[in-house]
Parts: sequence; structure tokens; C-alpha cells
Amino acid sequence: MAAKIKKGDQVVVIAGKDKGKRGEVLRVIPSENRVVVQGVGVVTKHTRPSMSSQGGLVKQEAPIHVSNVAHVDPKSNEATRVGFKSLEDGTKVRIARKSGEQIDR
Repeated sequence: MAAKIKKGDQVVVIAGKDKGKRGEVLRVIPSENRVVVQGVGVVTKHTRPSMSSQGGLVKQEAPIHVSNVAHVDPKSNEATRVGFKSLEDGTKVRIARKSGEQIDR
């Protein structure tokens, strides 16, 4: 199955404590159906000092479930579902359902 949300996509959170926030997908974890979104689901992690880092409290994004995010429509800048379409040359691209705009460039 093709991925509907990929690294680098702009998404909006539609459920949870960070509802309404927008950000870029930093990482996709397909085995767990989770994504890491920039500035969303920020948790404080306690880290030990090591040779490379000083240690202490580090803020980082936690993975959130893919069902809690929606793709941002490139035309209307609103949340939209993602569909697939085959072009004349046979390539399969993602499209925004609301506007029909092509997501993949």
C-alpha cells in the first residue's frame, strides 16, 4: 500500500492535546502507524551526560498516531484527505480530495 503521509509533508493535527497545530513531518514510522511532526507532541526527556552531550532536560517531539493528522491542502491551506491518481505517463501521484490539487511534485 502506498503511503498517504510522507516525510516533508505539511500536516495539521485534528485530534489530541495539540489539535489545530500545523507542522512538517520529520519522520514516518510505518510499522507503528505513527509520524513525528515538528513542534507537535513535545515531551521533556531526562538524558544522562555522555561524551557528546552535557545531559539534563531535552525537549523533543514524540510520535503521534497517523489518524490524528490530516494533510494540508496546497490550494486552500485546509485539512484534506489524500487520494491517488495515475497520470498519462503511468506514474501514480497523491492528490488532495478537496481541491483535486496534486500533492507530489
